[in-house]
Amino acid sequence: MKKSLFGVVPILLLLIFSGCSSSESLTSVKVAEVTRSIFYAPQYVALEKGYFEAEGLDVELQTIAGGDKVMTSLISDGSDIGLVGSETSIYVEAQGSEDPIINFAQLTQTDGTFLVARNPVTDFSFEDLKGTDFLGQRKGGMPQMVGEYVLKEHGIDPHEDLNLIQNIDFANISSSFLSGTGDYVQLFEPTASQFVADGNGTIVASFGEASGHVPYTVFMAKQSYLKENPEIAKKFTRALYKAQQFVQENDAETIASIVQPYFEETDVSLLTSSIKRYKDQGSFAENPVLDEEEWENLKDIMDEAGELPADIAHNTIVNTEIAEEVMNE
Repeated sequence: MKKSLFGVVPILLLLIFSGCSSSESLTSVKVAEVTRSIFYAPQYVALEKGYFEAEGLDVELQTIAGGDKVMTSLISDGSDIGLVGSETSIYVEAQGSEDPIINFAQLTQTDGTFLVARNPVTDFSFEDLKGTDFLGQRKGGMPQMVGEYVLKEHGIDPHEDLNLIQNIDFANISSSFLSGTGDYVQLFEPTASQFVADGNGTIVASFGEASGHVPYTVFMAKQSYLKENPEIAKKFTRALYKAQQFVQENDAETIASIVQPYFEETDVSLLTSSIKRYKDQGSFAENPVLDEEEWENLKDIMDEAGELPADIAHNTIVNTEIAEEVMNE
């Protein structure tokens, strides 16, 4: 019996140390997402299915509410990579940054918000918004700029034809609407669908469908980080691209079951309907390349909202080489 035990101990120790060695061999990457959203489903697929680990990366995901706060985290080296709207990189570049924030892998390619009416609406028309209280998003952020752009495209002056409310923090918008603020509100999924399920609103329009393709949410990093860690950036993008392909090839129910751990308080059926809504309108980018046409559309939207601080060229703070190299492997 003792002889058998002595033979097992070295094997157990070998397995333990092998496990430690394997874990320690992973390269740590700190990622800051601007919010926790089903809109970012491909990112959670990459995490849950081990695509980052397969590339030798230990991705530490943290949620930092607010695009300005994600930028601060990146600039101060609190994070290595940020997941946030591309408009934030334009704001930073316009201020004359010595170490520009570079967009290198796109995650979503449309706006992700929906227009929700407090009361049931039949045959909705944007004309219905005139004279109402509209609970929008933060001034200068992509949701608000896209919202204003779409309203103007439908002949609505957001500052003259309705009462535009945009002084409420992103995290408190849904609760403010529930407490009685606004006749209409601009919400992401799955919150929009949750409102419908609970009888607190009706989805009447999609800002994503109405505004076309834009680099809405993109992975970005400081130029110095990408230069010092080219292989990490490539491995990260390769894992992301694999997840993007998975999302394109699988149904909403399959994807929802995988990302459920990131939304423990949301019913999987609601996640499924939310993912299906985003898939149907092509919100999830099919690949990580941020092309020039999308970039120009972004600047048009920012300019229309009076928020474009400078005409920053696509090749100034966008790197497509990493994504293109990964796709051509």
